[in-house]
Amino acid sequence: MRVIGLLTDFGLNDNFVGVMKGVIYRINPQAKIVDLCHEIESHNIHDAAFLLKSSYPYFPEGTVFLIVVDPGVGSERKSVIVETEKYIFVAPDNGVLSFLAERDIKRIIQITNEEYFLKPVSRTFHGRDIFAPVAAHLSRGEKIEKFGTAIKKIKKLKFSEPQIKNNRLMGEVMYVDHFGNLITNINQDAFLRFIEGNKFQIVIGKAKISKISSSYQEEKKGLPTAIFGSFDNLEISLYGDDASQRLNLNKGSKIYIEKRTT
Repeated sequence: MRVIGLLTDFGLNDNFVGVMKGVIYRINPQAKIVDLCHEIESHNIHDAAFLLKSSYPYFPEGTVFLIVVDPGVGSERKSVIVETEKYIFVAPDNGVLSFLAERDIKRIIQITNEEYFLKPVSRTFHGRDIFAPVAAHLSRGEKIEKFGTAIKKIKKLKFSEPQIKNNRLMGEVMYVDHFGNLITNINQDAFLRFIEGNKFQIVIGKAKISKISSSYQEEKKGLPTAIFGSFDNLEISLYGDDASQRLNLNKGSKIYIEKRTT
C-alpha cells in the first residue's frame, strides 16, 4: 500500500483533518497516513508550496501527496492529479504544485470522474468529498487515468528569485518557521557562486552578519546568526529567541549579500 502524505491549512482545533482521514480509511483500511502539516496560515498557497517542496523528496517512492489548501473551493478551479517519476500529487490546481519540475511530470489528470467522489459533494469541503477519496483509491493502486481527462499544464505561481544587482545578491524571506527563523530564497549554491571565496556581509533589516555559522548556538545569545538550514536555504536566526519578532522582519523582508574585497 502507498503512503499518503497529508498537507492542509485546516489546523487541529476543528474536525476537518479527522474527517478526511476517516474517509480515507473507509476506502482503504490499510492506508498509512503521514501528517506533513496542518498549521499553514489559512489560504496561504505560497507557504504550502514551499513546505511541500521541502518535504516530498524525503518520502518513499510511490507516496501519494494529498494537499488541501484551497481558497477557491467551490469555484471553477480544477482538481488535479499530477504523476511524476516517483510520486503522485492530488490537489486543487491553484499553484500549490508550482515547485514540481516540468521535466519530472509524466501526466496531469483533471479529476472529473464523479464515481470516485463522496456524495453529495459539498461546495465547501472538497477535501472530504473529492480529494480524500481520490487519494485513498490511488493508494490502493487505482490507475490514474480512471479519474478523469489528461491536460497539459497546471497553474504556476510566481515566486521571487534571488537577483544580482549593483554587485549585491538580493533575496527575500520566503518563510518563517515555528521558531521564528527567517528562511530566505537564497540557497547555498547561489551564495557560494556569488561570493567567489571573498569575504562578505549579509544585511537584513538593521542586522549585519559577516560569517556563516555551523549551528544555531554558535553566536552569543541575542545576536543574529546566518546559517544554511536543513533544506539548504540561508536562514537568519537568534539562538534561544524569535528572530522574526526581535528583528521585526517577516515574509517578504529583503536580504542583501555584499562582497567585501578588503
